[in-house]
Amino acid sequence: MKTNRRTFVGGVAAATMLSGSRVAFAQKKYDDGATDKEIKIGHTNPYSGPASSYGVIGKCQEAYWKSVNDKGGINGRMVKFITLDDGYSPPKTVEMIRQLVEQEKVLCTFNTLGTPTNTAIHRYMNQKKVPMLFVATGASKWGKPKEFPWTMGYQPDYHTEGVIYAKHMLANVKDAKVAVLMQNDDYGKDYWEGFKEGLGKDGNKVVKHVTYEPTDPTVDSQVIQLKDSGANAFFNISIPKFAAQSIRKAAEIGWKPVHYLNNVSASVATVMKPAGFENSQGIITANYLKDPTDKQWANDAEMKAWREWMGKYMPGANQDDLSYVYAYSVSFLMEQTLKKCGDNLTRENLMKQAANHQKLRVPLLLPGITVNTSATDFYPVQSVQLQRFKGETWELFGDIMSAEST
Repeated sequence: MKTNRRTFVGGVAAATMLSGSRVAFAQKKYDDGATDKEIKIGHTNPYSGPASSYGVIGKCQEAYWKSVNDKGGINGRMVKFITLDDGYSPPKTVEMIRQLVEQEKVLCTFNTLGTPTNTAIHRYMNQKKVPMLFVATGASKWGKPKEFPWTMGYQPDYHTEGVIYAKHMLANVKDAKVAVLMQNDDYGKDYWEGFKEGLGKDGNKVVKHVTYEPTDPTVDSQVIQLKDSGANAFFNISIPKFAAQSIRKAAEIGWKPVHYLNNVSASVATVMKPAGFENSQGIITANYLKDPTDKQWANDAEMKAWREWMGKYMPGANQDDLSYVYAYSVSFLMEQTLKKCGDNLTRENLMKQAANHQKLRVPLLLPGITVNTSATDFYPVQSVQLQRFKGETWELFGDIMSAEST
C-alpha cells in the first residue's frame, strides 16, 4: 500500500517546511490499481460461447466508463476498464481473473458475469482480498459477508425469486402439475432450491424435473419430456439462448402451460422476439428494472436520459434489449461507490463504501426500489415486481415484493 502521510497537531494538519515555503500534503491512500490519475477496474464477460447474448453488457459498460471519463472521471481520476472474454467457461474465467489481478493489478473487479464463472474465482478473490463488486449473477452466495467479505452481488437473488414464483403458482394455477427445466449448475440449483422452499408441503406437485448443460446445442428433447409429463405449469430456469429455444419448442408441440421464466432471460430483444411474440404471450417473470419496451416509461425522465445517453455512446444498439438498462444501472452504482471513496482508494475502503448505501436511487430501477447495503447486508437490490408478457412487451402487475414479503 502506498500512503502519502501527513501529521496532525491539535487536530489540524501540520504544514511541512520545504525551502522556507509551507506546503500542505493531502492525505491520499492507494492500493494496486489506483493512483492520482487513474482507477483500474477488471471485468470478464461472455463475448463468445453459449451466453454471448450477454456480451452487450460489457460493451455498454465500456461506453459508460468512457462517458464518465468524458466528464472528468472519478474525483479527477480516469477509469481504465479492462474487459476480457471468458466465453462463459469457468477455467477461462480463472485464467482471465489471474491476469487482471496479478498482471494488470486492478483495484477491483466489477460485474463479472455468470454463476459458474464467478464460483470458480470466488475463493481466489477473497484470499487475495480484492473486491469482487456487484457480480452479474443473482446466486444467494454473493451476499455472505462473514464468509466472503470481498464479494457483493447486485440484483435480487435467485433463491428469493424462485420462492416468489412458487407461491404465485400455488395461488393461481388450479390443480398445478409442475414441470421444471433447469441449467445444471449453481445458477440453476439456486433457483430450484428457492422454488422448492416456496412450494413447501406441495413439493409433490412437481411431476417432471429435467436439466441441460450450458454446452448442449438445444433443449428440444427436454421440452418434449416436460410436455409428456402432463404438466400444466412450467418453471423455466434457463439463460437467453435456451429460454428462446424452449418457448419456441413448447409452441411447436402445442404445449401451453402457465409459464414462469427466470428474470435473467426477460429481455424482449434477446429472448421474446427470437422465440416469437406469438409464442411468448402470457409468460410470467419478475423484474426490478424499467423495461425499455414498456410504453408506460415513454415519458419517464430516467428512461429519456438513458435513451439520450444510448444515442450518444451506443449508437445503433438495440434499445429494446433490457441488458443495456441493466448495464447502465449497475455501472451507475459502481460510479457512486467509487466517488464515495474520495482519495482513500484502498480495497478495504472500497468494500466499506459499497456496504454503506442507504436508499440510493439508481436510475432505471422500478419505482419504489432503492439500493440498500450494510456491513451485514450484501444484497443491494432485494425487491421485484411480477410482470406478464402481452403483445410485444411486459406488463407489470401486483405489488413490489421482497424476501420479507414472501
